[in-house]
Amino acid sequence: MSEETMNCLFCRIIAKQIPADILYENEKVLAFKDINPQAPVHILIIPKKHISRISDLEESDKDIISELIFIAKKLAEEKGIAESGYRLVLNNNKDAGQAVFHIHLHLLGGRKLSWPPG
Repeated sequence: MSEETMNCLFCRIIAKQIPADILYENEKVLAFKDINPQAPVHILIIPKKHISRISDLEESDKDIISELIFIAKKLAEEKGIAESGYRLVLNNNKDAGQAVFHIHLHLLGGRKLSWPPG
């Protein structure tokens, strides 16, 4: 583990050094309940590969982003929010609200969500 990933909260969750309520895992991604939920369903879906920001994505990472979205769709169906609706959020950098610098997709649903988000 590099120093960057050793200090990354999500990399430590992937390595099972920090507990999380894991809902899905495969060779590319991990999904777990957000510890500070903003909706009845609030799941974080993260790539196992450490990528700090969306701005750091490379062309070879296209499959990772599609995997995050596909798993969000699957989890929305499993959680019963696919028909009523859900929101997917990817924040990039501090001004957008990114707090953990390991890209992550928020899956939010289970209530009516307002717009604009804030």
